Amino acid sequence: MSFLITAIATFFGCLIGVPVALGIARFFGVYTTVDERKAKVYMLFGKVKGVLSEPGLHLLWVKFGPAAAIINWFGSVKEVDLRLDQEYLRSQPVNSEEGAPMGIGIWYEMFVSDPVAFLFKNADPKGSLRANVSNAAVRCLSNMRLADMLETRHAMSQAVRSEVSPKSTEWGYQLGSVYIRKVHFRDAQMIGQIEEKVVNRLRQVTGAIKQDGMNQVNIIKSTAERQAAIEFARAAAQRPLIVGQALQKISNDPDVMEAMYSLLEYQRLLASDARVTLLPAGSAGGLIAPLLATQNPPVPVRRGGGGG
Repeated sequence: MSFLITAIATFFGCLIGVPVALGIARFFGVYTTVDERKAKVYMLFGKVKGVLSEPGLHLLWVKFGPAAAIINWFGSVKEVDLRLDQEYLRSQPVNSEEGAPMGIGIWYEMFVSDPVAFLFKNADPKGSLRANVSNAAVRCLSNMRLADMLETRHAMSQAVRSEVSPKSTEWGYQLGSVYIRKVHFRDAQMIGQIEEKVVNRLRQVTGAIKQDGMNQVNIIKSTAERQAAIEFARAAAQRPLIVGQALQKISNDPDVMEAMYSLLEYQRLLASDARVTLLPAGSAGGLIAPLLATQNPPVPVRRGGGGG
């Protein structure tokens, strides 16, 4: 039972007594703790007694001496955030060398490098840094050529950073990376004119591509027609040659040649609209042919495959 009572008393003693003892020790300046990326500035009688920026446990009696016992009574402690911060300034107005109204978006990083200067050299270091970055952008980037303003963003970022860094260091604010994220036109009428020019240019390019395609098609078509005409002309030239060679072979035999020419003559007569008068076989010449031709009506020649 005595062991149980001792254990319970020890537990509640540690639960209540240890925090109370540590609080009394902190109140009398025995020790303090500093968090990661934080800094504590100790002031006594209106003067800076010391700055603690290393994270961990610090014994104030070792750092500040006997003054640590009264620094919490007659002095003050200010905690400063040392973490990296960032900000973005939208559409800062600048003018190009050609007079075009442009807007520039600037993104930059900053952090506290000197807690004492951050607290006492400027009442609003963050706002002052913002105004300094904006003014530096207007001073450094105005009157640049429009093409350079749209293309050389790295050089523009370096120019703004080199302009702002010396002044911000005096305020205890260290400027980190600076980047020109956006460059745009601020005049709506100018934007509409640029869009119209781009559309017209696209139409010209599209028309040129279409015309070039039509020209290529016409060239291919004319080439094909020329080659076809050449082949047809060659074929047309071969036909008389073939017919002439055949007639030459036929002319070697007089009987075949006579029969062929007679057949061709009959075919021409049948194909024509001429009227033919037929005479009886064995009739003598003289006046009988003219008399028959004048007395009897001519008999039209039948065409086709009928018999008789």
